[in-house]
Amino acid sequence: MSTLPPCSHLPVASGIGLRAAHHERVRGERPDIAWLEVHTENFLGGGATPALLETLRDDYAISLHGVGLSLGSAEGLDEDHLARIAALVRRLDPAAVSDHVSWSVTGGVYFNDLLPLPYDEESLAVIARNVMRFQEAIGRPVMVENPSTYLRHIQSDRAEPQFLAELCQRSGCGLLLDVNNVFVSTQNHGDDAQEYLAAIAPLPIGEIHLSGHHLRQIGNRAIRIDDHGSPVSDAVWTLYEQALRLIGPRPTLIEWDSALPPLETLLDEAGKAQGRLDAAARSAA
Repeated sequence: MSTLPPCSHLPVASGIGLRAAHHERVRGERPDIAWLEVHTENFLGGGATPALLETLRDDYAISLHGVGLSLGSAEGLDEDHLARIAALVRRLDPAAVSDHVSWSVTGGVYFNDLLPLPYDEESLAVIARNVMRFQEAIGRPVMVENPSTYLRHIQSDRAEPQFLAELCQRSGCGLLLDVNNVFVSTQNHGDDAQEYLAAIAPLPIGEIHLSGHHLRQIGNRAIRIDDHGSPVSDAVWTLYEQALRLIGPRPTLIEWDSALPPLETLLDEAGKAQGRLDAAARSAA
C-alpha cells in the first residue's frame, strides 16, 4: 500500500464534511467515522466553533479545507486572512490543510466563486509563490485541489495535469484530488477522464473528494455543475474506483454543501466509499 505524502496525516479511511446543521448531533452522538473536514473560514471568528473542533479532535482527525485564500491572485495573499488561518492551524494542529487552484479576490473585491486560472507560465509562477507563502505561514506543506471548470482561457499553453504537476514540484505542496471535479471538467470539455487520472497518478496525492453534481441544459449544450448537493453519481463512483487502482487507497471525503441531507445520508455515502477503499486495500495487498 502506498504511503501518504507529507501534506496529509489523515487516516486512510472515509470521512465527511462537517457543516453547521450537524454540529450538535456530531458533538453529542460521536458517529462512527474516521475523520471530519471543515471549511477553514467558518472557524476563524473565535467563540464556540473553534472550541467545537477542539472537543472533536479527541475522537476524529480534523482537516481544514479553505475556500477564501485565493491562491491564484496575482497581487498576493491577504496577510491578515493568512495570519488568522495560521493561528487556527496552531490551535488545532489539524491532520491536513488545503485550499484550491483558483482565484476569488482582486483589488479588494471578493467573488463568491472559485474562478479558473489560465494554465500558463505567468499563472504558475503566481500560484506557486502564493502556495509557498501559505506553507511558510503555517509551517507545513498543504494540499491544493483541482478545480471544476466550465471554460478555458485561450492563453493556456498546457493541460491541467501538467500545470498541477509543475505546481507540486515548484512549491512542494501536495494534491487534493477531487474525483467529481475531474468528471465534471472532462465531461464539460470533451476530455478523457481516464487519461487525466493516469497523468496525475504520480503526484503526491494526500486526499480525495467525492460529491454530487447536476446536469443543466443550456440551449443545445449540456453542462455539468459541481454543486455538492446530491449523492455521488454512479459515473463518479466508477471513476473513483479507477483512481484507487492507479494511486492506491487515500483518505476520502464525502463533500455535501447545498440541500444538506440528514447526517445519516452522509454517513451512508461514507460507508460506500469505505467499502471501495477496503476493496482497494485488499487488492493492493
